Amino acid sequence: MITMRRHSVQKIVAALVGTISIVACNRGEQAKKSGPTVALVVKTLNNAFFIEMEKGARAAADSLGIQLVVQAPEREIDVEKQMQIVENLIQRKVDVILLVPSGSREIVPAIGKANTANIPVVTVDTRADAAALAAANAKIATFIGSDNVEGGRIAGEFVAEKLGGKGKLAVLEGIPGHETGDSRLKGFREAIAKHPGLTIVASQTANWERDQAFNVMQDILQSHPDIQAIFACNDVMALGAIEAIAAAKKTNSIAVVGFDAQDDARTAIREGRMAATIAQNPREMGRLAVISASRILKGETLPLEQPVPIQLVK
Repeated sequence: MITMRRHSVQKIVAALVGTISIVACNRGEQAKKSGPTVALVVKTLNNAFFIEMEKGARAAADSLGIQLVVQAPEREIDVEKQMQIVENLIQRKVDVILLVPSGSREIVPAIGKANTANIPVVTVDTRADAAALAAANAKIATFIGSDNVEGGRIAGEFVAEKLGGKGKLAVLEGIPGHETGDSRLKGFREAIAKHPGLTIVASQTANWERDQAFNVMQDILQSHPDIQAIFACNDVMALGAIEAIAAAKKTNSIAVVGFDAQDDARTAIREGRMAATIAQNPREMGRLAVISASRILKGETLPLEQPVPIQLVK
């Protein structure tokens, strides 16, 4: 009887030890998962560019023990939704916000609220408007992105060389007033202005969207059937444009140049449906953004800007 009792006690002790071990293990796992929370807010997750950015950010977050939250509006043009997302993250008290502004001026009040809540803000890919920031006394910890003006210039010089310095062009712009699209357009126009034989006969927005680009391109082709090249301020619009060009049976007569070097654009270039695109590195932008957040949380001082190289893909 005593032996049986001893065996029972031993079983109970063993069970308790096992339970304590499991709890300790779970606590250890939770400790490993705990860490600062960094939010990445992009323009949309319906665009391969921002999906790549998220991949780079997640890889860096995993290596640094950072909890990464990624959120975005459904459409790139929904600035109000992006502002709501930022304000909700402020209420959640995340440690750092990594932001790709949908509206360079419109997003500034949300940045100011983050500043008030002592939450550092890093802008990625798209700058916040400097004048609006100054007026609101709002601050950015650092900006990470490509030189979009230079990218536009590279695209313009490629088109000029492609056409031999003479011809008619059309442009598909991004969202009006949006820093990224405006900068690319500025650089492109500067390059084209150096070639008097080149004329931009149409320049219209397609709001970064493929369907809109298809419709706008159809209208342009009807009004200017003799255009020889198209510059689209992003690849999504470029892809919409080549669909319209194909529908008009002009694939081999119009050179289309995009921006971002997405996989679909690279495929279109290999297949001869698209002439070129400007390659950025969204994955590197995401990686640098999270590393910057980690450095901020350690009290380090960051440079005002961290450039990411670009190149022509043809």
